[in-house]
Amino acid sequence: MSMEVRLLLAFLLMGVVMFVTPYIYKTPPPAQKNAQKTTAAQSEPGPTPAAPAAAETPAPAVAAAPVADATEPATVAVALPPVAIDTNLFRVTFNNQGATVRSWVLKKYKGNDRKPLDLVNTAAGSEVPFPFSLYFAGPQPTAKVNQVYYTQTPDADGLGVAYEYSDGHTHVRKTFRFRRDSYLCEVSSEVTVASRPLPNAIEWRGGFGDLTVSNAPSKENALYFNPAENKLYEEGAKAAKNGPATATANFSFAGLEDQYFAAVFLPPAGAVSSSEDREPFIVTTFADTLRTVAIEKPQPLVGAAVSLGSDNHFRLFVGPKDLDLLKRVDPKLEQVVSFGWLSILAKPLFLVVNWFNDSFLHNFGWAIVVVTVVINLAVFPLRLSNMKSMRKMQALKPQIDAINAKYKKIGLTDPRKADQNQEVMALYKQNGVNPMGGCVPMLIQLPFFIAFYKVFTVSVEMRGASWLWVTDLSQPETISPHILPLVMIASQFWMQKMTPTAAAGGDPNQQKMMMLMMPLIFGVMFYNLPSGLVLYYLTSNLVGMGLQVFFNHTAMADSAAGSVVPPKKKNPRK
Repeated sequence: MSMEVRLLLAFLLMGVVMFVTPYIYKTPPPAQKNAQKTTAAQSEPGPTPAAPAAAETPAPAVAAAPVADATEPATVAVALPPVAIDTNLFRVTFNNQGATVRSWVLKKYKGNDRKPLDLVNTAAGSEVPFPFSLYFAGPQPTAKVNQVYYTQTPDADGLGVAYEYSDGHTHVRKTFRFRRDSYLCEVSSEVTVASRPLPNAIEWRGGFGDLTVSNAPSKENALYFNPAENKLYEEGAKAAKNGPATATANFSFAGLEDQYFAAVFLPPAGAVSSSEDREPFIVTTFADTLRTVAIEKPQPLVGAAVSLGSDNHFRLFVGPKDLDLLKRVDPKLEQVVSFGWLSILAKPLFLVVNWFNDSFLHNFGWAIVVVTVVINLAVFPLRLSNMKSMRKMQALKPQIDAINAKYKKIGLTDPRKADQNQEVMALYKQNGVNPMGGCVPMLIQLPFFIAFYKVFTVSVEMRGASWLWVTDLSQPETISPHILPLVMIASQFWMQKMTPTAAAGGDPNQQKMMMLMMPLIFGVMFYNLPSGLVLYYLTSNLVGMGLQVFFNHTAMADSAAGSVVPPKKKNPRK
């Protein structure tokens, strides 16, 4: 074959080889990518050896999140208009940033400033997490779940809303469901990270209740009830002054309270109470130094977070501490109203006053007047015994004056001064007189006074109750000067003038001064107390005056004085 033919055959064979080779020896795809990366790198000016490695370093971390939780697609959420839930009892405003509550206004109650009562401290702003943010005492989620935007799905009937957030790794869901005519609602929170449950707590911080009242921080508490001890625990902001304070047990409920309102979380209806079958109830108390709508200077305000674990489902009561209402919602909630150590008297006293108001008088002021009259008539036998004793003391005054004159020149440090006291006491004993009898009326009133005071500090039924010119029996009078305390001072003066007295030793001028000062001291004490409490004491004084007039104009007064043993006559031979 000629050279030309050989050259032609060579070209044909080379063409066949070049055409067939790609089908026999296929290039792997990674090799092609690497080749493309290499080509691209070579095309850029001035590459450095470290540049490719740095570009590839974050790739595995970015890819890891979807692989770890591939079943949780990321949600895309932006700022949305607030959602307002309107019931017949309150209006709650939600924001999808953090899926939190920004306002909780009770429609049937006003604050101390006479404006609609908002239980949320709106003056706190974003200094602390908004109510219904999530608190994590242990492991934290990778996302800032209290700051991100959630998807927002209101219920069709306008009585609920659901919030959801997911970044493909952390997933959060919150739901809120309300009722048209109830202070009870349902809330839930659920958090998972990489498909694993993460313990979380629902928190309400920055203060709670009527923040327009005087010294509001002192009236706020975190609370929880331990059925095993049958004890209600109440903790102010001081309990968390060194950091969050945590309590764990099978509590019946937990939450926040002020003087007249409460936000209380309860386990779901039908939840078992056995510690072996139920997740423990974890309560965390906070102290946040913030200002309020009424106080510019920041002060410690109490907050609380509640948790049943990673999947929280609660019944939530937010409303007034009304005994009848609380019992209808859940019998356990009656414990929220604590009448203190004198509850054995304070609670029955409130129930009687409330019964008179609901059944007959329809006014708490007149109910207090009627109950006070009944109490004074019930203890009239004790008052009668005291009146007889005081009448005898008045009849014994000449004999007591004679004893005092006998020891007039003896000093207080002289041992013979004891003989004077012995003679006086012997005279009292001979005539059946109790020298402490004058204290009986006050001793009778004291427990009722304390009980009434407790009733006014915890009973929301008394809050805002009016009587004649008094606009709120649970507060001091709004007009100046306060009329009830001034009338009470006058009644105290007149009552002391009517009551028989006898000098039992001592300076008569000092005794007169005390009779003058005591009503004034009582007036100062009562001037800024709740008007209902002043009304009780004034009514008690008026009833006492009436009983004293009745006693003074009956034969009992004369018989009491006539029963006094006359002094022995002096021996004429001496």
